[in-house]
Formats: sequence, structure tokens, C-alpha cells
Amino acid sequence: MIACVDEQATDEVIIQNDKKAFEDYLTTDTLVNVKEVYDEVTGLRVIWQELSASVDTVKLGDTLTVDYTGKFLSNKVFDTSIKDVAIAAGIFNASGKYLPMKFPLGTDPNFRLISGFEYGISLMKKGDKATVFIPSIFAYGRQGKGNIGPNTPLIFELDLQEVKAGPVQ
Repeated sequence: MIACVDEQATDEVIIQNDKKAFEDYLTTDTLVNVKEVYDEVTGLRVIWQELSASVDTVKLGDTLTVDYTGKFLSNKVFDTSIKDVAIAAGIFNASGKYLPMKFPLGTDPNFRLISGFEYGISLMKKGDKATVFIPSIFAYGRQGKGNIGPNTPLIFELDLQEVKAGPVQ
């Protein structure tokens, strides 16, 4: 789903439109919710499907290993690290690497994630599974990227598999 927003619309209007789209999505979806964090100002929302008993929290500079699936509000998958999900969604690429993504959180200038993804993963603990609702301004914004159009809110399903402590900040 691509949000229809005038190019001159303010960031506040875009966020309000995305928040409404998320509310509409959540009224029709049967997402398991064992914990939720919602930032009313930004519209960022994280809903946990599974909470681990882990004490391994995420800190800036930690190296994280995460399986993910990125979706539009139509539930159409646009990217995933999981081969079976890619096949089922019709986006499988034989030359693709379907492995959990491994990255240092927020410290490598050569490896940047969208800010909404980093926000969501930063709230999780090792073993948690959660869904992050990312307003377009915290995703690919007004410019979009590839098959993600401008002003498109996104959903990421995250499975945080490993947290390796980074350098002490």
C-alpha cells in the first residue's frame, strides 16, 4: 500500500496518516500481543509475539543477529532473510543469501538501517520476537527506495537471535 500524500504535506500530516493506517491494520489483523511499546509522537510501535527470559539487552555498538521479514500494510512481503518466507511470498532469488542479518547497532557508518528498524530492535532482548510498525518518515521517507514507494509505512517482523556485546561506550 502506498500512502497518497501531497508532496507538500508536512511530516506531521504524514505521520498522522501512517498512524491511522496502522490502527486500521491492527483492527483487522490477529497479531499476538504479549507486550507493546507505542510512541504517540512518532507513531513507532513495537508489538512482541514472544518474550524471552534473556537478560541480554541491546546497546549501541552491540553486534546483533536477526531474522527479519519486511512487509507492506497489505501483508505483501518485500524483503526477508528467511528462505521459506521468500519462496512463499514469490520473491525468492536463487542468488540471494537467506541468512539472519548480522550488524553492529548504530555505530558503523557503512552499515545503516532505517531508523525505525533500529528503534524496534533496540528495545528487544535476545530471543524476543516482535513486529515493528514504522511510519514512512522513519523508513524510506518521501524518496522511497526500490519497490518501496514514497511515504510508505512498513512492518518488520523481527526475531533477535543473538546479541554480542560491543565495545564499552
